[in-house]
Amino acid sequence: MTLSTLTWLFAIGFAVWYWWRAKAIKDAVLATARDYCQRMDVLLLDDAVYLRGLWFKRDRQGRIRVWRRFLFDFTTTGEERYLGRVIMLGQRVEHIELDPHRIP
Repeated sequence: MTLSTLTWLFAIGFAVWYWWRAKAIKDAVLATARDYCQRMDVLLLDDAVYLRGLWFKRDRQGRIRVWRRFLFDFTTTGEERYLGRVIMLGQRVEHIELDPHRIP
């Protein structure tokens, strides 16, 4: 095996690992958003969350973690769409919020 082949194998392996890890995190965020919407008596639309921010930040212990911001749509009346956010730092949900919305 040449160094070029090993480099490509490493790059492909890293890409597969990152995709698998990102999917697991996204699935966990979706479950969290579902539970939160149910507790707040709103309806999660499209059964989906969307990654809209990725950065590196320090946690409370000073370790560098991956910061992620996910967005999702929800409704209260079925007529209007509102935006919700889930902020994650590493594997931990830091914050969940819903935009101001009409209460039926």
